[in-house]
Amino acid sequence: MATPDTTLTVLGIETSCDETAAAVVDGRKRILSNRILSQIDDHAPYGGIVPEIAARAHVAHLDRLVESALEEAGLELGDVDAIAATAGPGLIGGVMVGVVTAKTLALAAGKPFIAVNHLEGHALSARLVADVDFPFLLLLISGGHCQLLAVEGVGRYTRLGTTIDDAVGEAFDKGAKLLGLGYPGGPAIERLAGAGNAERFKLPRPLTGTDTADFSFSGLKTALARAAETRRRPDGSFAEADRADLAAGLQAAIVDCLADRTKNAMRQFRDAHSDLDAPALVVAGGVAANRAIADRLARLTAEAGFALEVPPAWLCTDNAAMIAWAGLERFRLGLTDNFATPARARWPLDATSPPAYGGGRKGAKA
Repeated sequence: MATPDTTLTVLGIETSCDETAAAVVDGRKRILSNRILSQIDDHAPYGGIVPEIAARAHVAHLDRLVESALEEAGLELGDVDAIAATAGPGLIGGVMVGVVTAKTLALAAGKPFIAVNHLEGHALSARLVADVDFPFLLLLISGGHCQLLAVEGVGRYTRLGTTIDDAVGEAFDKGAKLLGLGYPGGPAIERLAGAGNAERFKLPRPLTGTDTADFSFSGLKTALARAAETRRRPDGSFAEADRADLAAGLQAAIVDCLADRTKNAMRQFRDAHSDLDAPALVVAGGVAANRAIADRLARLTAEAGFALEVPPAWLCTDNAAMIAWAGLERFRLGLTDNFATPARARWPLDATSPPAYGGGRKGAKA
């Protein structure tokens, strides 16, 4: 096996959703810079992300962030070996901004362009900060995605399970909006749940007990809405204890669903890789920052003989360091792209799996 080239440096650009980001990473796993501009304040009044606002913000700030990332890394544009950008899946307006910027920079500097699947950025992020060998099991959980995949190598993914309706992060966000907690919903639900009684409201655990690794969250959201209506005051507000108990019940149900589905995927992964002593379960995506989920998965992996790898919280949310690293991993294998490569709203990691229909199909269907 060839020794990886540790002298490589890659500039990464991320604009798939509501973070504008640029970063430089090298082959020694050093993050030379990692600049992120969050748009949370811009979208908060609407209770969710407005694609047009997101795209305009990317246009307004990306050039400055790229310049800042290179300056922090102590490099000129001509010093990097390649330029990588998220080319999908995501909000198409934002993805186009990042792709066009990266192509322009690559053309001007005479550098290779690498189109990175945003989901692969998450999938490979653990390898930037830890020694994680292929193959490994991936639980990808975010606002737009909820999948379980076997990761055999760079660009080699087998989907074991996906959501058939909504993504887990969407369930958190819509639950928070229902309870008047604002955006983003995941952290707000987690904070409030810490003060609540998760047993008070009996919420469903869709698909648990079945032998697949698929997820479903739409029925859980409906059940939360019905339970909330029984406690809503005439003015639309909630007693704080009621709201905390509803948040705790929602989080507990989500944790149970994730653990049950992941346990099934572990069995499938073991069947395919019986030679591995202690395979890794990598948990990536913004929802991986939730401590209740991490704690439950830590117990689950210990019982199943898996090693749990969760990147630090800043690397779980959208960022350009993971895009630069995924680009670097692809560049080492000679995987570059031409300037005709399009931006894509949908881009599955496992293109051979059948499409999953429903609200959570982002990334599951091209």
